[in-house]
Amino acid sequence: MEEMEEKKKMLAKLLPFWGKISKDSQENLAMHSREVSYRKGDVIQSSREQCTGVLLIKKGRLRAYIVDTEGKEITLFRLLDYDICIFSASCIMNDIDFDVYIAAETDMEGLLIRSRAYQKVTREEIAAANYMNDLVVSRMSDVMWVLEQIVFKSFDRRLAAFLLEQTELEETDKVAITHEEIANHLGSAREVVSRMLKYFEREGLVKLSRGAVEIVDRESLAKRCAE
Repeated sequence: MEEMEEKKKMLAKLLPFWGKISKDSQENLAMHSREVSYRKGDVIQSSREQCTGVLLIKKGRLRAYIVDTEGKEITLFRLLDYDICIFSASCIMNDIDFDVYIAAETDMEGLLIRSRAYQKVTREEIAAANYMNDLVVSRMSDVMWVLEQIVFKSFDRRLAAFLLEQTELEETDKVAITHEEIANHLGSAREVVSRMLKYFEREGLVKLSRGAVEIVDRESLAKRCAE
């Protein structure tokens, strides 16, 4: 009983529509949810058929990405504290017919709701259904933004934007990240990333070291991104 009440308290914090659904629906979600934790680098979902469940992030950061036939990755969006990962339950979303991979970008703690239990609530509760629709639209907008960047934005600008975003997420000008990891985020090849980073270093924008990149001229890098 005490464990159930603790889950309800956590669900109330993590689900914006919690106070707008019935007690029965609240009980259903609490009964079919469990606390989870993942380590940095863990792949939580690797195919649509896997359908892990709806992930509520209490603490940490997740990365959603796709993989092409040659094994090249590209990040679609990232999820932070108090975000909800609906694509980890893509099997209950009729219009999603491609594989979305979900991985822990940092150590992560949260709640996992079984897909079918969450689907039942969205069918019976208008507040939950509206929230899910808004969430899907928001995530698909993120995906379209990424595709737009790939098609219309030069790689140096995309790389500059990524480095600025990454240092803001890590709250430091020096981030521990490899050229391969950057390539996976941007859907590029490691060699292309390495060449552009070395160019940035020659321009005095960044400083490179083994497994790390440090921004030394944030203003100029931001201008590069905005050009």
